[in-house]
Parts: sequence; C-alpha cells; structure tokens
Amino acid sequence: MSNPNHRRLNTFTLMLAATLTGLVWRLAPLHLPYFFFKYGGSALWAVALYFLIATIAPRATSNRVALYAFAASAAVEFFRLVHTPAFDVFRETLAGKLLLGRFFSLKNIAAYWLAITIAASLDALSRKSTA
Repeated sequence: MSNPNHRRLNTFTLMLAATLTGLVWRLAPLHLPYFFFKYGGSALWAVALYFLIATIAPRATSNRVALYAFAASAAVEFFRLVHTPAFDVFRETLAGKLLLGRFFSLKNIAAYWLAITIAASLDALSRKSTA
C-alpha cells in the first residue's frame, strides 16, 4: 500500500484544482452554453467532493470513496428540499449558491454521479499505475 500522506497530498491537490476550476467555471465570464455551465459546474463540485473524501480517508479504496461521495452528493441535493428562513437566506449568498445550491434537481444528482464515477475510475487507474 502506498504512503497515505503522499496520497493525501495528491488528493488534496486534485481537490483544490477541481475547486478552483469550478470557481472559474461558475464566476468568470466564459460565455459557456447553459448546459455546460450548469452541469460542468455541478460535475466539478462533485469531483472536488470526491477528492475531499479521498483526502480525509487516504486508505479507502476508490470504490469506497465513490460510495461516500455518491451518498454525500445526493444528501446535499436532497437537503435543498429543506426550507427554513436561515437556510434560505444562506442559499441566496454566493457561498450558499456554490456550496448548497438553491433548487433540487435529479439531473444534478445524475451529473454528480457521472462525474464521481469518472473521478473514481481515473483515481483507481492512477493508484494501480503507482502501486
């Protein structure tokens, strides 16, 4: 098994890269078509989530990290169905829009899960090649 600290550094770096790319994707005037703007940003959020979990659990298999990321991303999406004054005010802020989103969508879950599947597959291939 590889060094967990080395893996933690790698996954943290990938999480930061996905996060920064996602922020540019959502905030810079890239003039992307709506589909790519909407679902590309969602996919990058899910990839960042995958690598956050991989950073927290560096010894977990790629499949296990993916399962946790599937569950966490779906939970965040379903959390959008919960409305309280405090949550609704937070959701209108930039941080709230980026972290929690405002509207529930099964399409978002599909985008998250596709992105997580791709990230986990590439992660597993990378782990095999360095083993």
